Amino acid sequence: MHLVERKFHQWTCGKRPVEARISVFERIRDIPYGLIPEINNGDNYNRILAFNKGSCTPKHLLLADMFARLGITVLLAVYPFRWNDVRIDFPPDLQPIIDILPDDHHMACKAEIEGRLVLVDATVDPALEKIGLPVNKFWDGFSDTQPVVDPSGEITLYHPLEAQYINSVMIDRAHLDFYARVNSWLDEVRKA
Repeated sequence: MHLVERKFHQWTCGKRPVEARISVFERIRDIPYGLIPEINNGDNYNRILAFNKGSCTPKHLLLADMFARLGITVLLAVYPFRWNDVRIDFPPDLQPIIDILPDDHHMACKAEIEGRLVLVDATVDPALEKIGLPVNKFWDGFSDTQPVVDPSGEITLYHPLEAQYINSVMIDRAHLDFYARVNSWLDEVRKA
């Protein structure tokens, strides 16, 4: 059995539909947030389970996959944001990089629940609440969750089959350096 199938079975076996979707959401939310470019795409997102770390993109591609297994229709909600607008105090060595980074993109899910599209954002793990990142600690399985970053532009919805076209942007050296520094900092935050 494939790792995704095993996890899906572990997280949902014997649960009623609402309990199953909440369980899937919580387990994916609890995967430590980290910026790992090699799993930020429609082909490798499932490696998030082996890495046990990932950003919004692999988390929400996995969430869309598992919600589909539950019979829930999902669209991928993608919107631009600015790292400079994230309301936390980054370490001083990161700020010069953040100041020059172009807009980045955030991904969450819009799940069709009881006839309406509900925002489900499982990006931030609970350990990062201590630095001020918004954590969706409690989800009732029906309501919108809080978006973790403020959009700096329009939200675009994609079908999960279009995932391969979403992250076609090349990652430059500045982003790779930024990702490595952010990951190191977040690891330190989790240990503190």
